[in-house]
Amino acid sequence: MENPNKQGELVVLTPKKNNTRKLFIESYGCAMNFSDSEIVASILYKEGFNTTTKLEDADLVLVNTCSIRDKAEQTIRKRLEKYNAVKKINTKMKVGVLGCMAERLKTKFLEEEKIVDLVVGPDAYKDLPNLIAEVDNGKNAVNVVLSKDETYADIAPVRLNTNGVTALVSITRGCDNMCTFCVVPFTRGRERSRDPQSIIEEINTLANKGYKEITLLGQNVDSYLWYGGGLKKEFINASEIQKATAINFSKLLELCAKAQPKMRIRFSTSNPQDMSLEVIKTMAKHANICKHIHLPVQSGSNRILKEMNRQHTREEYIALIKNIKNTLPNCSISQDIITGFPTETEADHNDTKNLMESIKYSFGYMYAYSERPGTLAQRKLKDDIPLATKKRRLAEIVQIQQEHSLYRTKQFVGKTVEVLIEKTSKKSPDQWSGRSENNVVVVFPKQHYNIGDFVNVVTTSCTSATLIGNAIGYSSNN
Repeated sequence: MENPNKQGELVVLTPKKNNTRKLFIESYGCAMNFSDSEIVASILYKEGFNTTTKLEDADLVLVNTCSIRDKAEQTIRKRLEKYNAVKKINTKMKVGVLGCMAERLKTKFLEEEKIVDLVVGPDAYKDLPNLIAEVDNGKNAVNVVLSKDETYADIAPVRLNTNGVTALVSITRGCDNMCTFCVVPFTRGRERSRDPQSIIEEINTLANKGYKEITLLGQNVDSYLWYGGGLKKEFINASEIQKATAINFSKLLELCAKAQPKMRIRFSTSNPQDMSLEVIKTMAKHANICKHIHLPVQSGSNRILKEMNRQHTREEYIALIKNIKNTLPNCSISQDIITGFPTETEADHNDTKNLMESIKYSFGYMYAYSERPGTLAQRKLKDDIPLATKKRRLAEIVQIQQEHSLYRTKQFVGKTVEVLIEKTSKKSPDQWSGRSENNVVVVFPKQHYNIGDFVNVVTTSCTSATLIGNAIGYSSNN
């Protein structure tokens, strides 16, 4: 999933007067973890917890964790050391681990290392009130049971540290693909999809609250499939109801676009084996579906793709990119790539570099292979690539990507792009920062505009990651 090494983020919501306990919750990893933290905060808000940004004041400290790479796990362990140092002073404080590390390392955390009070897996957040009651009674508590059903469709997530403009909407959980390097099927379970009616209702609620953009979220959004129909007539017309015995991702995407035609729709993450021409055509059909696809390739070598158990070849991936560009010429494409996978040769590495040269991605997320306990690669393949070689290969593809990012961003210079203003620029308090529909960051002078405005910006220059320009007026979306 996109940006799996995103750093920790605190989540805070408006205090409720009668809540007497304080929750400090911090999130790491993929977008799904940040979405899950909003669900956790919603559950505990009703159980008497207000959120706080001061670790020292917390009655309960929760960290939502990522297991996708060893570096991510080491970051979490450092945070746990910090929590426990504070816990020695604030003896009423309890510490819990949520998410993927919770499922994977439950025994170590609770029994061997004894560094936390509760461990809660990604499908067990509804059980938090019971688990916290156990902890309050002096017991350690754990629930890492994985579900076969969508677990949280009936919970309205609170929007934490929000700009009031963009929001995440989960549509699927888990993954069935069993890539040999990935822990997600073991930590998040099998794929299951959420009732489309609840998705549309959540999007409508967000629109009514003034949100302007949503991201449909899942480990593999293109495998979304809902059997059962039953959609209300206000969402689809009578003839469509008769056809809606099953709703795939393309149909869901269209339902979302039609439900709120003034709201931008994004989605992440796509899997090359599951992305269909139908989805691409739906993107072309609706102006409010953003023209950006995050399409992890992982390697440009067919031999390595087979070792990874990826269900696409290099040739199939390139054909998919061509189909996207034929239908959506201006669509930006981003990637995930792993270097130094077991048995990777220089020829395999060169295949990846050549693939990048042929596609010229707009941006990407690149990592050196990190062996994850319990995966098929860890059980069957020797991690035989020296660290120095992994780092050198990683540096090479990062350099290529930086060159391609600059190439792609330059293509927008001199053009007018529609930007949704999200926040003040990090580099200047006098400039706004937002994104184009192609997911390119755009900065420009604030003038009289506000967060949440759609504005047209004439771009004048760029870096590899950012367009710079001047606003010339509101867009038709306002």
